[in-house]
Amino acid sequence: MPYGVYDLAANSGWVSVGIDHDTAAFAVNSIRQWWLRVGRARYPEATRLLITADGGGSNGSRVRLWKWELQTLANELGLDIAVSHLPPGTSKWNKIEHRLFSFISQNWRAKPLVSYRVIVELISATTTKTGLTVRCELDTGQYPNGIVVLDAEMAAINIKPAEFHGEWNYTISPNYHAPNRAFVS
Repeated sequence: MPYGVYDLAANSGWVSVGIDHDTAAFAVNSIRQWWLRVGRARYPEATRLLITADGGGSNGSRVRLWKWELQTLANELGLDIAVSHLPPGTSKWNKIEHRLFSFISQNWRAKPLVSYRVIVELISATTTKTGLTVRCELDTGQYPNGIVVLDAEMAAINIKPAEFHGEWNYTISPNYHAPNRAFVS
């Protein structure tokens, strides 16, 4: 399963192809890998990341593991992470669909996806006349389903809801005193 990051300013994409489960941990690791391999060199003065995300799925606005994993990422990177979720039913408006995944779909149209190597190479070969470039890597990590984030862990997340629809728009800031994971599966 692919999970992508589309950088509007650079007209470039990052896609992680996972081999396990489409979970919030996988989604956040994709963002992590983009930042470590591309983002921090491209934006060395950044103090925050802005993520626009769909309202559902592994990075949904109500997914507790998504917020916990973003807290972990904010702590690791020392960056604020601002998130704006698209309202339910409006994922078709997400720029990543029109500016990245639609071109990936066109690029691999009618080609047999017979191996991970073929998938990664086809995604990486995606370009457009407007200059889109795409990097793709295989993520062989294990991301089990059914991870439960406890209420105490949620309370430890350093999250500030925005005034407008704080359930969809919020910022998670580094919190170096967050407790260790005590997940139940």
